[in-house]
Amino acid sequence: KKNVLVVCSYEAPEDKEDVFARRACPAFLSFTNAAYLAGVTVELPCHCKPPQVHSVVWFHKKHWGGSEDTRLLSDHHGNKLLDSSRVPHSGDLRSRFSIRLFSLLIFRAGPDDSGVYLCGSAHRDFFYGYDLDIQEAHTLPADGPGAPQPLYRFFTSYRRWSVCDRCGEPGEQVRAGLCYVHSRFLHVRYRRTNHTAASCGSGAVPRAFGLSRLGSRGGAEMEVRRCQVKCPPQPPPSPKLLALMAFLGYSSSSRPAEVPVYYLNHPAERVLTLGCPGARPNLAVAWDRESEPIYRSEHHVLGRNVSGAPPRLLIDMGHHLVFTPAKTEDSGVYYCWLQGRRTAEIRLLVYVRLGRGQSVTSHPDFLLALRMVLAAYSVMTAVFTLLVLLRAPCCPLFQGFI
Repeated sequence: KKNVLVVCSYEAPEDKEDVFARRACPAFLSFTNAAYLAGVTVELPCHCKPPQVHSVVWFHKKHWGGSEDTRLLSDHHGNKLLDSSRVPHSGDLRSRFSIRLFSLLIFRAGPDDSGVYLCGSAHRDFFYGYDLDIQEAHTLPADGPGAPQPLYRFFTSYRRWSVCDRCGEPGEQVRAGLCYVHSRFLHVRYRRTNHTAASCGSGAVPRAFGLSRLGSRGGAEMEVRRCQVKCPPQPPPSPKLLALMAFLGYSSSSRPAEVPVYYLNHPAERVLTLGCPGARPNLAVAWDRESEPIYRSEHHVLGRNVSGAPPRLLIDMGHHLVFTPAKTEDSGVYYCWLQGRRTAEIRLLVYVRLGRGQSVTSHPDFLLALRMVLAAYSVMTAVFTLLVLLRAPCCPLFQGFI
């Protein structure tokens, strides 16, 4: 018998759009390496999605995990599975993501969110895949932990220094760098964009390199330096605004600075995250409490304070002001700066939630409140006694002298 090779061809329907004409989509499913700093909001677009698909399904799997470790992040209609009311206080991935315009958004991404992400449809079609690597700001040795130089080498890709985060007073500049591995032995499925480099926590790095214990927790670096710049002049008000203020009887010098005010109430003994409105990872953000600046270099260095213990108050790589946990003494007025200018005022009230094993006496202001109640009770008792004595008839003993 002779072996006969049969070649079958497939012709796409005429009414189906050629998605490869708009973007170079992979012929087989490969993963695009994407590395970010911990604490930022990550957006993963669902590329190569045909226009006739009106909802997407997102999947997540840990690096080196099996098929049983794959988690479904959305249902077959593209809706997220859990409520986002706990965003961004919860550490659960499924409580910190959102799907907007088919893109997956992960709020305050952390190292545990690293892994493989796939977007597809309810018909088991897969459109695009990401190899996500979230790195915390720690120092990684330049040559690796005893790694043979011919196999791979580390390098850090730094961003530019940010602008000074405050103007008119001492501020700071921040520069962050992500860890990458250069090697000829990277996994081919994870190196579609770059054939010789991938982020340190990527699935492209072979297990034989022995980097799995470091993963994405020891790769990124952050540098902080002091700065002080002058505030740029404010643009002159429009003639229409000046005419309206003159009509109302106000002068241009009395025009107040427009800084929006936000009010926030939060229970004590829980993690609290404050975000500056309009902030993005590539912008310079600073925080003040009342008139006291909160400097990264003084309160903590790379997530740890000067004593070596994890700080209770820190500014993460996503420029969030994080309280771990929040205390009642944290109540007050906070200001955030964006690109050197003060842009928002946040009035924070941290309160104690009673019940669930907590008593009234556990409140730090219990003694002060008790003194005030007792003082008010004493005053009311004295007034009541005085009124009774004034309205009582005179004593019969003295009636004969009247």
